[in-house]
Amino acid sequence: MFKDFSKENFRTVLAMAWPAIIESFFVAFAGLVDSLMVSRMGAYAVAAVGLTTQPKFMGLSLFFAVNVSVSALVARRFGAKQREDANRIFVTAVIFVLIAAVILSVFFVTTANPIIRLCGSSDATPEDISTHNAAVTYFRIIMGGMIFNCIQMVINSAQRGAGNTKITMRTNVTSNAVNIVLNYLLIEGHCGFPALGIVGAATATVLGTVVSSVMSIISIRGKENFISIPYILTNKIRGAVDSLKSLVKVGYGIFFEQLLMRIGFMATAVMAAKMGMDAMAAHQVGMNLMGLTFSFGDGLQAAAVALIGRSLGQGDTELAKTYGRTCKAVGLVIAAVLTVIYFFGARWLMSMFFREEHIVVLGVSIMRVIIFVVIFQITQVINMGCLRGAGDTLYTALASTISVTIVRTLVSWIGGFILGFGIVGIWLGVLADQISRFIFASIRYRMGKWVKIQI
Repeated sequence: MFKDFSKENFRTVLAMAWPAIIESFFVAFAGLVDSLMVSRMGAYAVAAVGLTTQPKFMGLSLFFAVNVSVSALVARRFGAKQREDANRIFVTAVIFVLIAAVILSVFFVTTANPIIRLCGSSDATPEDISTHNAAVTYFRIIMGGMIFNCIQMVINSAQRGAGNTKITMRTNVTSNAVNIVLNYLLIEGHCGFPALGIVGAATATVLGTVVSSVMSIISIRGKENFISIPYILTNKIRGAVDSLKSLVKVGYGIFFEQLLMRIGFMATAVMAAKMGMDAMAAHQVGMNLMGLTFSFGDGLQAAAVALIGRSLGQGDTELAKTYGRTCKAVGLVIAAVLTVIYFFGARWLMSMFFREEHIVVLGVSIMRVIIFVVIFQITQVINMGCLRGAGDTLYTALASTISVTIVRTLVSWIGGFILGFGIVGIWLGVLADQISRFIFASIRYRMGKWVKIQI
């Protein structure tokens, strides 16, 4: 694979990828810091935040689909120098996102209690009741403010498609820095601020997205930007049915992929919750740490979507393939480094979150599985990104659905309950999912049909 490198392509990939990697890393890092700061209140609080993770992402599934569509379509128009059409697609996406965010926000706030119950919460003990109530409160606050997150995501997706990954990096890094500072001030009450506990953690998260949404809007105020508010106003560009059709064509597969994947993720989380509060807390920290590894693949995936979309827009299929190979080679190096860090640093990492030795031991066992997850995760994420960037979203939807909803759930259930491996068995399901997606994505990528898709 490394023989396919050229210095120019290598520099191009790194220049496009490093801001996206830092952006995605800080998003994952903020989630990790959330769990670390919340852990000061006890394992129940970590478990509470963990219960909200999958329903939150399920609520955002529609917007993830829109974002991938926007990024892929804008990248293709950027390569073809079709600025007006790109901005029309952007305006259409923004209108759709605003309407959908308001509707879904109201729904999730009003149904928070039964949703958290569905995610495995119980009232068997006083600790379980405290965990449930904290999770409901946290969920209502973050979903009540989801519109700010949705605004910044759609703008940043358009910016990535146009190659402006540094702008999106700045907005997300600033947002997560604000989140971390406010966590410190509001969770335990420092510098004269009230100690709000779980409410403070949720409030900090929402206020961080408010900052990022404002910064994202400011980032498209320049007249010379490919995606530009002045350009839109000057040319009286409005949303269009054709643009909506293009978004749906690329995004419908991603939406169903995200939705069905979240069902699989939620099934895993419910099984973890059934194993008790301590196991759920260790599971949540494991998910946060795995999120850090995902951030590297996600950053390289963002670069692959933009570079491949641009290359295909220019009609250069060989360059698109070269960028894909280069992104994967960089990903393999990163995976090797992370594997070493997680192997030697597992106990130290878990000891940062928990004082209880039995929870630390559970966490270390999870980390041993994550080491193998990392090897497959980064490459499959990049491969999937290449396929999505080319518009091959139906295949990625089917592959992810089979892997997450069926393979992951089945192996987790067998490993966790039938074979009696407990929380480690749940994580064997996570590993099986990553291996399955790796196989599906690798086969499709090597077939090469994705470079011929028109979007």
